[in-house]
Amino acid sequence: MNVLVWLKRDLRLNDHPALALAGSLGAVLPVYVVEPDYWRLPDSSARQWAFVAECLQDLRADLASVGLPLVVRVGDAVTVLDRLVRAHGISEMVSHEETGNLWTYARDLRVAAWARQTGLRWREIPQCGVTRRLPSRDGWAAARDRFMAAPQVQPETLRPVPDVEPGQIPGARALGLAEDPCPHRQNGGRTLGLATLDSFLTTRGAPYRAAMASPLAGERACSRLSPHITFGSLSLREVVQATAARQAERPGPQWGGSLRSFQSRLAWRDHFMQKLEDDPQIERSALHRAADRLRETDASRLAAWEAGQTGFPFLDACLRYLRATGWLNFRMRAMVMATGSYHLWLDWRDTGAILARRFTDYEPGIHWPQVQMQSGVTGINTPRIYNPVKQGHDQDPTGAFTRRWVPELASVPDAFLQEPWRWPGAQGLLGRRYPEPVVDLTITAREARDRIFALRRTQDFAQVQAGIVKKHASRAPARTAPPRRRSASAPGQLSLDL
Repeated sequence: MNVLVWLKRDLRLNDHPALALAGSLGAVLPVYVVEPDYWRLPDSSARQWAFVAECLQDLRADLASVGLPLVVRVGDAVTVLDRLVRAHGISEMVSHEETGNLWTYARDLRVAAWARQTGLRWREIPQCGVTRRLPSRDGWAAARDRFMAAPQVQPETLRPVPDVEPGQIPGARALGLAEDPCPHRQNGGRTLGLATLDSFLTTRGAPYRAAMASPLAGERACSRLSPHITFGSLSLREVVQATAARQAERPGPQWGGSLRSFQSRLAWRDHFMQKLEDDPQIERSALHRAADRLRETDASRLAAWEAGQTGFPFLDACLRYLRATGWLNFRMRAMVMATGSYHLWLDWRDTGAILARRFTDYEPGIHWPQVQMQSGVTGINTPRIYNPVKQGHDQDPTGAFTRRWVPELASVPDAFLQEPWRWPGAQGLLGRRYPEPVVDLTITAREARDRIFALRRTQDFAQVQAGIVKKHASRAPARTAPPRRRSASAPGQLSLDL
Protein backbone atom coordinates (compact mmCIF):
# COMPACT_ATOMS: atom_id res chain seq x y z
CA MET A 1 0.00 0.00 0.00
CA ASN A 2 1.19 3.53 -0.81
CA VAL A 3 0.28 6.17 1.80
CA LEU A 4 0.47 9.93 1.32
CA VAL A 5 1.35 11.99 4.42
CA TRP A 6 0.05 15.54 4.00
CA LEU A 7 2.35 17.78 6.03
CA LYS A 8 1.03 21.11 7.29
CA ARG A 9 2.03 22.50 10.71
CA ASP A 10 4.14 19.45 11.61
CA LEU A 11 7.47 20.01 9.86
CA ARG A 12 9.60 17.49 11.75
CA LEU A 13 10.49 13.80 11.85
CA ASN A 14 10.45 13.42 15.65
CA ASP A 15 7.20 12.74 17.60
CA HIS A 16 5.15 12.51 14.41
CA PRO A 17 2.10 10.24 14.85
CA ALA A 18 0.99 10.76 11.24
CA LEU A 19 4.31 9.58 9.78
CA ALA A 20 4.44 6.69 12.24
CA LEU A 21 0.97 5.50 11.23
CA ALA A 22 1.74 5.85 7.54
CA GLY A 23 4.95 3.85 7.96
CA SER A 24 3.03 1.03 9.61
CA LEU A 25 0.63 0.87 6.67
CA GLY A 26 2.98 0.83 3.69
CA ALA A 27 5.31 2.91 1.53
CA VAL A 28 5.24 6.60 2.46
CA LEU A 29 5.00 9.73 0.33
CA PRO A 30 5.54 12.86 2.50
CA VAL A 31 4.05 15.92 0.75
CA TYR A 32 4.00 19.62 1.56
CA VAL A 33 1.67 21.72 -0.59
CA VAL A 34 2.64 25.38 -0.95
CA GLU A 35 -0.70 27.12 -1.45
CA PRO A 36 -0.22 30.57 -3.05
CA ASP A 37 -3.76 31.67 -2.18
CA TYR A 38 -3.07 31.03 1.50
CA TRP A 39 0.18 32.99 1.48
CA ARG A 40 -1.58 36.00 -0.06
CA LEU A 41 -4.15 36.22 2.75
CA PRO A 42 -4.17 39.38 4.91
CA ASP A 43 -2.98 37.38 7.94
CA SER A 44 -0.06 35.71 6.09
CA SER A 45 3.29 37.23 5.19
CA ALA A 46 6.62 36.66 3.50
CA ARG A 47 8.39 36.55 6.88
CA GLN A 48 6.24 33.59 7.89
CA TRP A 49 6.87 31.84 4.58
CA ALA A 50 10.63 32.40 4.95
CA PHE A 51 10.51 30.65 8.34
CA VAL A 52 8.48 27.76 6.88
CA ALA A 53 10.84 27.41 3.91
CA GLU A 54 13.77 27.05 6.32
CA CYS A 55 11.84 24.40 8.25
CA LEU A 56 11.22 22.54 5.00
CA GLN A 57 14.92 22.59 4.15
CA ASP A 58 15.76 21.03 7.52
CA LEU A 59 12.96 18.50 7.19
CA ARG A 60 14.10 17.51 3.71
CA ALA A 61 17.53 16.68 5.11
CA ASP A 62 16.07 14.75 8.07
CA LEU A 63 13.76 12.69 5.84
CA ALA A 64 16.61 11.96 3.44
CA SER A 65 18.57 10.50 6.36
CA VAL A 66 15.87 7.79 6.70
CA GLY A 67 15.48 7.27 2.97
CA LEU A 68 12.42 9.43 2.27
CA PRO A 69 12.10 12.37 -0.11
CA LEU A 70 10.21 15.49 0.92
CA VAL A 71 7.88 16.18 -1.98
CA VAL A 72 7.03 19.87 -2.39
CA ARG A 73 4.37 21.06 -4.81
CA VAL A 74 2.90 24.52 -5.45
CA GLY A 75 -0.80 24.96 -6.17
CA ASP A 76 -4.30 24.30 -4.92
CA ALA A 77 -4.33 21.49 -2.36
CA VAL A 78 -7.14 19.46 -3.97
CA THR A 79 -5.56 19.71 -7.42
CA VAL A 80 -2.08 18.77 -6.18
CA LEU A 81 -3.23 15.93 -3.95
CA ASP A 82 -5.48 14.48 -6.66
CA ARG A 83 -2.61 14.49 -9.15
CA LEU A 84 -0.24 12.75 -6.72
CA VAL A 85 -2.83 10.16 -5.67
CA ARG A 86 -3.52 9.20 -9.28
CA ALA A 87 0.13 9.24 -10.40
CA HIS A 88 1.50 7.12 -7.57
CA GLY A 89 -1.27 4.68 -6.71
CA ILE A 90 -2.02 6.18 -3.29
CA SER A 91 -4.48 4.09 -1.28
CA GLU A 92 -4.71 6.21 1.86
CA MET A 93 -3.85 9.71 3.11
CA VAL A 94 -2.79 10.62 6.65
CA SER A 95 -2.30 14.03 8.25
CA HIS A 96 -2.42 15.75 11.59
CA GLU A 97 -5.49 17.73 12.59
CA GLU A 98 -5.02 21.44 12.01
CA THR A 99 -6.64 24.30 13.91
CA GLY A 100 -5.93 27.08 11.44
CA ASN A 101 -7.76 30.10 10.14
CA LEU A 102 -11.08 30.10 8.32
CA TRP A 103 -9.32 29.68 4.97
CA THR A 104 -7.59 26.45 6.01
CA TYR A 105 -10.83 25.25 7.61
CA ALA A 106 -12.68 25.74 4.30
CA ARG A 107 -9.80 24.13 2.39
CA ASP A 108 -9.93 21.05 4.62
CA LEU A 109 -13.65 20.75 3.96
CA ARG A 110 -12.91 20.78 0.21
CA VAL A 111 -10.20 18.16 0.64
CA ALA A 112 -12.57 15.99 2.68
CA ALA A 113 -15.24 16.25 -0.04
CA TRP A 114 -12.69 15.32 -2.73
CA ALA A 115 -11.47 12.31 -0.69
CA ARG A 116 -15.04 11.04 -0.27
CA GLN A 117 -15.76 11.43 -3.98
CA THR A 118 -12.62 9.56 -5.00
CA GLY A 119 -12.99 6.86 -2.35
CA LEU A 120 -9.72 7.78 -0.67
CA ARG A 121 -9.50 7.20 3.06
CA TRP A 122 -8.16 10.28 4.88
CA ARG A 123 -7.19 9.88 8.53
CA GLU A 124 -6.54 12.98 10.67
CA ILE A 125 -4.65 12.47 13.94
CA PRO A 126 -4.24 14.84 16.93
CA GLN A 127 -0.76 16.23 17.55
CA CYS A 128 -1.53 18.40 20.59
CA GLY A 129 -4.12 18.75 23.35
CA VAL A 130 -6.85 20.20 21.14
CA THR A 131 -9.88 17.91 20.78
CA ARG A 132 -11.96 17.96 17.61
CA ARG A 133 -15.76 17.91 18.05
CA LEU A 134 -15.39 18.41 21.80
CA PRO A 135 -18.79 17.87 23.47
CA SER A 136 -17.89 19.73 26.69
CA ARG A 137 -14.96 21.47 28.37
CA ASP A 138 -15.53 19.30 31.46
CA GLY A 139 -12.51 17.03 31.82
CA TRP A 140 -10.68 18.67 28.94
CA ALA A 141 -7.61 19.77 30.94
CA ALA A 142 -7.03 16.28 32.32
CA ALA A 143 -7.27 14.77 28.83
CA ARG A 144 -4.80 17.35 27.53
CA ASP A 145 -2.34 16.52 30.31
CA ARG A 146 -2.62 12.79 29.54
CA PHE A 147 -1.76 13.47 25.91
CA MET A 148 1.29 15.49 26.92
CA ALA A 149 2.48 12.79 29.32
CA ALA A 150 2.14 9.98 26.77
CA PRO A 151 5.30 8.66 25.06
CA GLN A 152 6.40 10.52 21.97
CA VAL A 153 5.50 8.67 18.77
CA GLN A 154 8.56 8.00 16.64
CA PRO A 155 8.32 6.73 13.05
CA GLU A 156 10.22 3.47 12.73
CA THR A 157 10.52 1.64 9.42
CA LEU A 158 9.83 4.10 6.59
CA ARG A 159 9.80 2.93 2.97
CA PRO A 160 9.55 5.51 0.18
CA VAL A 161 7.09 5.52 -2.68
CA PRO A 162 9.53 5.17 -5.62
CA ASP A 163 10.18 7.49 -8.55
CA VAL A 164 8.77 10.78 -7.25
CA GLU A 165 10.36 14.10 -8.21
CA PRO A 166 10.91 16.02 -4.93
CA GLY A 167 10.32 19.52 -6.34
CA GLN A 168 11.78 22.87 -5.38
CA ILE A 169 11.02 24.94 -2.28
CA PRO A 170 10.01 28.31 -3.76
CA GLY A 171 11.09 31.69 -2.48
CA ALA A 172 8.73 34.51 -1.49
CA ARG A 173 9.28 36.29 -4.81
CA ALA A 174 8.35 33.18 -6.79
CA LEU A 175 5.08 33.07 -4.85
CA GLY A 176 4.37 36.71 -5.64
CA LEU A 177 4.40 37.76 -1.98
CA ALA A 178 4.59 41.39 -0.99
CA GLU A 179 7.94 42.74 0.16
CA ASP A 180 8.23 42.18 3.90
CA PRO A 181 11.60 43.32 5.25
CA CYS A 182 12.28 41.79 8.66
CA PRO A 183 16.02 42.13 9.26
CA HIS A 184 16.04 40.57 12.74
CA ARG A 185 13.66 37.67 12.10
CA GLN A 186 14.18 34.33 13.83
CA ASN A 187 15.30 31.62 11.45
CA GLY A 188 13.42 28.36 11.09
CA GLY A 189 14.27 24.68 11.10
CA ARG A 190 14.43 21.92 13.66
CA THR A 191 18.16 22.29 14.25
CA LEU A 192 17.70 25.85 15.45
CA GLY A 193 14.55 24.89 17.32
CA LEU A 194 16.39 22.28 19.37
CA ALA A 195 19.23 24.70 20.08
CA THR A 196 16.71 27.33 21.22
CA LEU A 197 14.98 24.83 23.49
CA ASP A 198 18.28 23.75 25.00
CA SER A 199 19.53 27.27 25.64
CA PHE A 200 16.22 28.26 27.26
CA LEU A 201 16.14 25.26 29.59
CA THR A 202 19.80 25.42 30.57
CA THR A 203 20.71 29.12 30.68
CA ARG A 204 18.33 31.74 29.32
CA GLY A 205 15.16 30.68 31.11
CA ALA A 206 16.20 31.23 34.74
CA PRO A 207 14.74 34.79 34.97
CA TYR A 208 11.80 33.96 32.65
CA ARG A 209 9.02 34.65 35.14
CA ALA A 210 10.33 38.05 36.21
CA ALA A 211 11.73 39.15 32.85
CA MET A 212 9.03 38.15 30.38
CA ALA A 213 7.14 41.45 30.73
CA SER A 214 10.11 43.58 29.64
CA PRO A 215 10.75 44.14 25.92
CA LEU A 216 14.48 44.31 26.72
CA ALA A 217 14.96 41.43 29.16
CA GLY A 218 12.25 39.31 27.55
CA GLU A 219 14.07 39.19 24.23
CA ARG A 220 16.54 36.77 25.79
CA ALA A 221 14.69 35.37 28.81
CA CYS A 222 11.57 34.26 26.90
CA SER A 223 11.79 30.84 25.31
CA ARG A 224 11.50 32.09 21.69
CA LEU A 225 10.08 28.67 20.81
CA SER A 226 6.69 29.89 19.61
CA PRO A 227 7.39 29.90 15.82
CA HIS A 228 8.94 26.44 16.07
CA ILE A 229 5.82 25.11 17.79
CA THR A 230 3.50 27.06 15.49
CA PHE A 231 4.89 25.42 12.36
CA GLY A 232 5.83 22.15 14.02
CA SER A 233 9.59 21.95 13.77
CA LEU A 234 9.19 21.00 17.44
CA SER A 235 6.18 19.18 18.83
CA LEU A 236 4.44 20.74 21.81
CA ARG A 237 4.68 17.41 23.60
CA GLU A 238 8.47 17.24 23.33
CA VAL A 239 8.73 20.80 24.69
CA VAL A 240 6.42 19.94 27.62
CA GLN A 241 8.38 16.78 28.38
CA ALA A 242 11.78 18.45 28.05
CA THR A 243 10.62 21.14 30.46
CA ALA A 244 9.32 18.51 32.89
CA ALA A 245 12.68 16.73 32.74
CA ARG A 246 14.43 19.99 33.59
CA GLN A 247 11.99 20.57 36.47
CA ALA A 248 12.81 17.11 37.82
CA GLU A 249 16.46 18.17 38.09
CA ARG A 250 15.44 20.89 40.62
CA PRO A 251 17.89 23.38 39.11
CA GLY A 252 17.34 26.11 41.69
CA PRO A 253 14.80 28.49 43.27
CA GLN A 254 14.70 31.00 40.40
CA TRP A 255 14.32 28.18 37.89
CA GLY A 256 11.43 26.58 39.77
CA GLY A 257 9.03 29.49 39.39
CA SER A 258 10.10 30.20 35.83
CA LEU A 259 9.61 26.63 34.64
CA ARG A 260 6.21 26.39 36.35
CA SER A 261 5.14 29.59 34.62
CA PHE A 262 6.37 28.28 31.28
CA GLN A 263 4.47 24.99 31.69
CA SER A 264 1.37 27.01 32.53
CA ARG A 265 1.69 29.00 29.33
CA LEU A 266 2.15 25.83 27.30
CA ALA A 267 -1.15 24.61 28.76
CA TRP A 268 -2.81 27.94 27.96
CA ARG A 269 -1.72 27.49 24.35
CA ASP A 270 -3.96 24.46 23.92
CA HIS A 271 -6.72 26.13 25.95
CA PHE A 272 -6.93 29.08 23.55
CA MET A 273 -6.56 26.92 20.46
CA GLN A 274 -9.49 24.85 21.65
CA LYS A 275 -11.62 28.01 21.55
CA LEU A 276 -10.99 28.45 17.83
CA GLU A 277 -11.44 24.73 17.20
CA ASP A 278 -14.87 24.92 18.85
CA ASP A 279 -15.86 28.17 17.11
CA PRO A 280 -13.95 28.89 13.85
CA GLN A 281 -15.89 32.14 13.37
CA ILE A 282 -13.89 33.74 16.21
CA GLU A 283 -11.59 35.04 13.48
CA ARG A 284 -14.38 37.25 12.11
CA SER A 285 -17.15 37.50 14.69
CA ALA A 286 -16.98 38.71 18.27
CA LEU A 287 -17.37 35.94 20.80
CA HIS A 288 -20.18 37.98 22.31
CA ARG A 289 -22.13 38.89 19.19
CA ALA A 290 -23.47 42.09 20.79
CA ALA A 291 -19.95 43.52 20.41
CA ASP A 292 -19.68 42.79 16.68
CA ARG A 293 -20.36 46.38 15.59
CA LEU A 294 -18.89 48.08 18.62
CA ARG A 295 -16.16 49.93 16.69
CA GLU A 296 -15.67 51.53 13.30
CA THR A 297 -12.03 51.98 12.30
CA ASP A 298 -10.67 55.43 11.55
CA ALA A 299 -8.26 54.92 8.63
CA SER A 300 -5.82 57.66 9.66
CA ARG A 301 -5.53 56.32 13.20
CA LEU A 302 -5.03 52.78 11.89
CA ALA A 303 -2.25 53.96 9.57
CA ALA A 304 -0.52 55.81 12.43
CA TRP A 305 -0.77 52.74 14.68
CA GLU A 306 0.55 50.38 11.99
CA ALA A 307 3.50 52.65 11.16
CA GLY A 308 4.46 53.32 14.78
CA GLN A 309 3.65 57.02 14.37
CA THR A 310 1.03 57.55 17.09
CA GLY A 311 3.01 60.12 19.07
CA PHE A 312 3.25 57.77 22.05
CA PRO A 313 6.95 56.83 22.12
CA PHE A 314 6.81 53.47 23.87
CA LEU A 315 3.85 52.27 21.80
CA ASP A 316 5.60 53.35 18.61
CA ALA A 317 8.82 51.65 19.71
CA CYS A 318 7.00 48.35 20.23
CA LEU A 319 5.30 48.50 16.84
CA ARG A 320 8.54 49.33 15.05
CA TYR A 321 10.41 46.61 16.93
CA LEU A 322 7.76 44.09 15.87
CA ARG A 323 8.06 45.14 12.24
CA ALA A 324 11.84 44.61 12.34
CA THR A 325 11.93 41.36 14.34
CA GLY A 326 8.64 39.49 13.85
CA TRP A 327 8.39 39.11 17.64
CA LEU A 328 7.29 41.04 20.70
CA ASN A 329 7.13 40.00 24.34
CA PHE A 330 3.77 39.03 25.81
CA ARG A 331 2.81 42.15 27.76
CA MET A 332 3.69 44.44 24.90
CA ARG A 333 1.57 42.37 22.51
CA ALA A 334 -1.36 42.91 24.82
CA MET A 335 -0.54 46.61 25.16
CA VAL A 336 -0.30 47.38 21.43
CA MET A 337 -3.57 45.54 20.79
CA ALA A 338 -5.45 47.08 23.70
CA THR A 339 -4.22 50.59 22.92
CA GLY A 340 -5.40 50.24 19.35
CA SER A 341 -8.77 48.93 20.49
CA TYR A 342 -9.52 51.26 23.41
CA HIS A 343 -7.62 54.52 22.93
CA LEU A 344 -7.74 54.61 19.11
CA TRP A 345 -11.09 52.73 19.00
CA LEU A 346 -9.99 50.58 16.05
CA ASP A 347 -11.88 47.45 15.06
CA TRP A 348 -10.05 44.34 16.33
CA ARG A 349 -10.31 42.64 12.95
CA ASP A 350 -8.24 45.38 11.31
CA THR A 351 -5.50 45.60 13.93
CA GLY A 352 -5.59 41.83 14.43
CA ALA A 353 -4.81 41.16 10.77
CA ILE A 354 -1.85 43.56 10.83
CA LEU A 355 -0.39 41.92 13.91
CA ALA A 356 -1.05 38.45 12.48
CA ARG A 357 1.14 39.05 9.44
CA ARG A 358 3.81 40.82 11.50
CA PHE A 359 4.19 37.92 13.97
CA THR A 360 6.50 35.23 12.63
CA ASP A 361 4.90 32.93 15.22
CA TYR A 362 1.29 33.71 14.20
CA GLU A 363 -0.92 30.92 15.51
CA PRO A 364 -4.60 31.59 14.61
CA GLY A 365 -5.94 29.55 17.51
CA ILE A 366 -4.16 31.75 20.02
CA HIS A 367 -4.14 35.00 18.11
CA TRP A 368 -7.82 35.60 17.46
CA PRO A 369 -9.19 34.65 20.89
CA GLN A 370 -6.50 36.84 22.45
CA VAL A 371 -7.15 39.73 20.05
CA GLN A 372 -10.78 39.61 21.13
CA MET A 373 -9.82 39.33 24.79
CA GLN A 374 -7.60 42.42 24.61
CA SER A 375 -10.36 44.34 22.78
CA GLY A 376 -13.16 43.64 25.25
CA VAL A 377 -15.45 41.79 22.84
CA THR A 378 -15.48 38.32 24.41
CA GLY A 379 -18.09 39.30 27.01
CA ILE A 380 -16.33 37.18 29.66
CA ASN A 381 -13.02 39.00 30.28
CA THR A 382 -12.56 42.15 32.35
CA PRO A 383 -11.57 45.03 30.05
CA ARG A 384 -7.95 46.09 30.58
CA ILE A 385 -7.17 49.54 29.20
CA TYR A 386 -3.39 49.88 29.04
CA ASN A 387 -1.83 53.34 29.28
CA PRO A 388 1.18 53.31 26.88
CA VAL A 389 2.87 56.14 28.80
CA LYS A 390 2.68 54.23 32.08
CA GLN A 391 3.84 51.05 30.34
CA GLY A 392 6.83 52.95 28.99
CA HIS A 393 7.80 54.12 32.47
CA ASP A 394 7.23 50.66 33.97
CA GLN A 395 8.78 48.43 31.30
CA ASP A 396 11.48 50.73 29.90
CA PRO A 397 12.58 52.76 32.93
CA THR A 398 15.96 53.71 31.44
CA GLY A 399 14.47 54.57 28.04
CA ALA A 400 16.96 52.33 26.24
CA PHE A 401 14.31 50.43 24.26
CA THR A 402 12.36 53.55 23.31
CA ARG A 403 15.45 55.47 22.23
CA ARG A 404 16.67 52.62 20.06
CA TRP A 405 13.45 52.32 18.08
CA VAL A 406 12.33 55.96 18.07
CA PRO A 407 15.61 57.77 17.29
CA GLU A 408 13.71 60.97 16.47
CA LEU A 409 13.57 61.56 20.23
CA ALA A 410 17.34 61.66 20.73
CA SER A 411 17.25 65.27 21.92
CA VAL A 412 14.43 64.72 24.44
CA PRO A 413 15.64 64.55 28.07
CA ASP A 414 14.98 61.32 29.97
CA ALA A 415 12.37 62.95 32.19
CA PHE A 416 10.18 63.73 29.15
CA LEU A 417 10.96 60.74 26.92
CA GLN A 418 7.61 58.98 27.34
CA GLU A 419 5.66 62.27 27.25
CA PRO A 420 7.60 64.53 24.87
CA TRP A 421 4.66 66.94 24.58
CA ARG A 422 5.44 68.05 28.14
CA TRP A 423 9.03 68.98 27.24
CA PRO A 424 9.62 72.75 26.90
CA GLY A 425 11.49 72.12 23.64
CA ALA A 426 8.66 70.09 22.08
CA GLN A 427 7.64 72.86 19.69
CA GLY A 428 10.63 72.21 17.45
CA LEU A 429 10.05 68.43 17.45
CA LEU A 430 6.38 67.51 17.49
CA GLY A 431 4.58 67.77 14.20
CA ARG A 432 7.94 67.95 12.42
CA ARG A 433 10.32 65.09 13.16
CA TYR A 434 7.88 63.18 15.36
CA PRO A 435 4.05 63.29 15.43
CA GLU A 436 1.94 64.86 18.11
CA PRO A 437 -0.22 62.34 20.04
CA VAL A 438 -3.13 61.18 17.91
CA VAL A 439 -5.52 61.17 20.89
CA ASP A 440 -5.81 62.36 24.49
CA LEU A 441 -5.27 59.22 26.59
CA THR A 442 -7.34 60.42 29.54
CA ILE A 443 -10.37 61.20 27.40
CA THR A 444 -10.17 58.08 25.24
CA ALA A 445 -9.76 55.78 28.26
CA ARG A 446 -12.88 57.22 29.87
CA GLU A 447 -14.90 57.03 26.65
CA ALA A 448 -13.81 53.45 25.99
CA ARG A 449 -14.67 52.34 29.51
CA ASP A 450 -18.10 53.97 29.28
CA ARG A 451 -18.85 52.31 25.94
CA ILE A 452 -17.72 48.86 27.05
CA PHE A 453 -19.70 48.88 30.28
CA ALA A 454 -22.75 50.36 28.56
CA LEU A 455 -22.66 47.36 26.23
CA ARG A 456 -22.53 45.03 29.23
CA ARG A 457 -25.68 46.59 30.64
CA THR A 458 -27.74 45.87 27.52
CA GLN A 459 -30.61 43.41 27.57
CA ASP A 460 -29.69 39.73 27.31
CA PHE A 461 -25.95 40.45 27.65
CA ALA A 462 -25.62 38.34 30.80
CA GLN A 463 -27.60 35.46 29.34
CA VAL A 464 -25.35 35.27 26.27
CA GLN A 465 -22.32 35.66 28.53
CA ALA A 466 -23.33 32.58 30.53
CA GLY A 467 -23.44 30.52 27.35
CA ILE A 468 -19.95 31.68 26.37
CA VAL A 469 -18.59 30.73 29.80
CA LYS A 470 -20.14 27.28 29.54
CA LYS A 471 -18.65 26.66 26.10
CA HIS A 472 -15.23 28.30 26.33
CA ALA A 473 -14.16 28.97 29.91
CA SER A 474 -11.32 26.97 31.41
CA ARG A 475 -11.99 24.11 33.83
CA ALA A 476 -8.24 23.66 34.34
CA PRO A 477 -7.08 22.59 37.78
CA ALA A 478 -5.17 25.06 39.92
CA ARG A 479 -1.75 23.81 38.81
CA THR A 480 -2.33 24.86 35.19
CA ALA A 481 -4.71 27.77 35.73
CA PRO A 482 -3.26 31.29 35.67
CA PRO A 483 -2.72 33.09 38.97
CA ARG A 484 -5.66 35.08 40.24
CA ARG A 485 -3.58 38.16 40.90
CA ARG A 486 -2.12 40.18 38.05
CA SER A 487 1.46 39.14 37.49
CA ALA A 488 4.08 38.71 34.83
CA SER A 489 2.82 35.19 34.23
CA ALA A 490 -0.83 36.08 33.60
CA PRO A 491 -1.97 35.00 30.13
CA GLY A 492 -2.24 38.42 28.51
CA GLN A 493 -0.62 37.12 25.36
CA LEU A 494 -1.03 36.90 21.63
CA SER A 495 1.20 33.87 21.17
CA LEU A 496 2.74 30.99 23.08
CA ASP A 497 5.67 32.04 25.25
CA LEU A 498 6.53 35.41 23.79
